[in-house]
Amino acid sequence: MTEANGAAESGPVEDDRMVVAENIHKSFGRLEVLRGIDLEVRRGEVMCVVGPSGSGKSTFLRCVNHLEKINAGRLWVNGHLMGYRQKGAKLYELRESEVAAQRRDIGMVFQRFNLFPHMSVLANVMEAPVQVKREPKPEARQQALELLERVGLAEKAGGYPDQLSGGQQQRVAIARALAMRPSLMLFDEPTSALDPELVGEVLDVMKDLARDGMTMLVVTHEMGFAREVGNSLVFMDEGVVVESGEPREVLSNPQHERTQAFLSKVL
Repeated sequence: MTEANGAAESGPVEDDRMVVAENIHKSFGRLEVLRGIDLEVRRGEVMCVVGPSGSGKSTFLRCVNHLEKINAGRLWVNGHLMGYRQKGAKLYELRESEVAAQRRDIGMVFQRFNLFPHMSVLANVMEAPVQVKREPKPEARQQALELLERVGLAEKAGGYPDQLSGGQQQRVAIARALAMRPSLMLFDEPTSALDPELVGEVLDVMKDLARDGMTMLVVTHEMGFAREVGNSLVFMDEGVVVESGEPREVLSNPQHERTQAFLSKVL
């Protein structure tokens, strides 16, 4: 993507908005998945994104940290244009090393845990600070132990992923993301791969992060979490934002017919 699509030259976003998405479009071949997404996430806000499968929720989340390249629009994270630099009326893609540097400030937790099976739990959490940020191993180890304590898994530090339940693995994945000291956390349906009895332990960790003021963008089917913890809720369908607002209001009194139909099936 090199054209600025007629937009005026844009500099860094210098205010309390952590994520600013303007007219985001994303296609895979002929399939248009995102068709003009506009939204803002304030610092310290927990935004929950809900909607049916195939609505573009996860694709949008992956665009936020440039795991997917947008086809049109602008996306700023922490004040900086994500994945591109703008010169005049054109955008130029950053080198992979520059994108990687931007991603250091963004933690992401996927549906699947993606832990390194050959590494201990402690080593999984230490890996990125040591290899990416070049932190001394003693400091990284101490931080990793503190994070494992935070997610309730200090006693599992010497174990391996295949010795853990799904909920425990997901909590390790959260600790691993936090080890990079991100200012933004992205969660892509973090409980969808878990047995129902394990969902609560992961949501409890996320609630704790929210209480501590972590900025979070959460794609989820957990409407109770959205109602209890979210500051804002966005309902997406067919690649667009259909409705947004305060979670309790949207969930109890949806205004759009499509939102009403969706919530009638999941609540």
